[in-house]
Amino acid sequence: MFDVNRIRKDFPILEEKIYGKPLVYLDNGATTQRPLRVVEKMTEYYLRYNSNVHRGVHYLSNKCTDANEQARETVREFINAESTDEVIFTRGTTESINLVAYTFGETFIREGDEIIVTEVEHHANIVPWQMLCERKKAVLKVVPFRDKGELDMEVFRGLLNERVRLVCVAYVSNVLGTVNPVKEMIDAAHALGAYALVDGAQAIQHIPVDVRALDCDFFAFSGHKVYGPTGVGVLYGKRSLLEQMPPWQGGGEMIKEVRFEKTTYNELPFKFEAGTPDFIGVVGLGEALEYVKSIGLQEIAEYEHGLMDYAMKQVREVPGIILYGDAANKSSVISFGIEGIHPFDLGTLLDKMGIAIRTGQLCAEPVMQHYGVQGMARASIAMYNTREEIDVFCEGLRKIEKIFKL
Repeated sequence: MFDVNRIRKDFPILEEKIYGKPLVYLDNGATTQRPLRVVEKMTEYYLRYNSNVHRGVHYLSNKCTDANEQARETVREFINAESTDEVIFTRGTTESINLVAYTFGETFIREGDEIIVTEVEHHANIVPWQMLCERKKAVLKVVPFRDKGELDMEVFRGLLNERVRLVCVAYVSNVLGTVNPVKEMIDAAHALGAYALVDGAQAIQHIPVDVRALDCDFFAFSGHKVYGPTGVGVLYGKRSLLEQMPPWQGGGEMIKEVRFEKTTYNELPFKFEAGTPDFIGVVGLGEALEYVKSIGLQEIAEYEHGLMDYAMKQVREVPGIILYGDAANKSSVISFGIEGIHPFDLGTLLDKMGIAIRTGQLCAEPVMQHYGVQGMARASIAMYNTREEIDVFCEGLRKIEKIFKL
């Protein structure tokens, strides 16, 4: 049974006081907090087993190597990949997407080809494709969204043609919280012989992910979004594609044999993992996913769904509130403003009450342009948040609204 009070005890930072007020952490879309067991596991490896992976025959190296490969298996199981060969460790979602843009793009994209993105994407799922289109003289097409936050699927279907080679879409919008119809979009891409990449950064901690059921060609996410460390992420790619893609970076580990005449490259997944990885971070990511599994992602999703329903109802009652994105299928994120109050002022005053939210353009300037605003405030929940915290947050908004009315 899901017990939020028990879960909160696993996160020491939630006991912190900010300006003498209990911390209400609602910036989980930017980064989640780490449970103690993740910190302890990483500390254990730093203190007892620190040694480079895949590099030695001694005990410490073997210990770290085994832990890294066990973490790879944990990731494989967590997303239901077919093989650990399809799990590549990166620095995060951004690097994962750039890896695909440079390697898949080099092999599969030609002049005149089209790449489809959506208007709700994080910059990390826009800019790499713009850069690829510039290099290859390809064309970037954009699926707009309606004001409620839902993609205009009629426009998407109208963009589909034989020139489309790749569809790139966020599973969950980092600004609007919309759960996009990724399976429908993947199937539509495949029907044309095109490929599909899913940005899973805002989904991996909230929604059970099955890459084989989705049938996506690529799936990217970051460890720090799912209660793990910063600086480590994952790229899942179908083996059949990864085998055709050239390495992105050259160096140690990604090679099989180096000769001045010709270098041959390593097998998957190591072909895409040049140099010393963040091997302690990988251990931390594996531990974070094991922690989430111990609670149950379906149980987490059900709890968060109820919490989001409650939060949306409470926020709507705040005088002067402006909500951005109210899709029927919505997860974890509430982006908002209050009439006559700058988002920066909202964030600053909430901070003085111990409430942490995000403000600004949220790495999604096209979304800001859609609504005609310079920025937004964003509250984003995680499994350790409570209704009581939502009440504190909404009461804080009411106080701020009253201050600016004086």
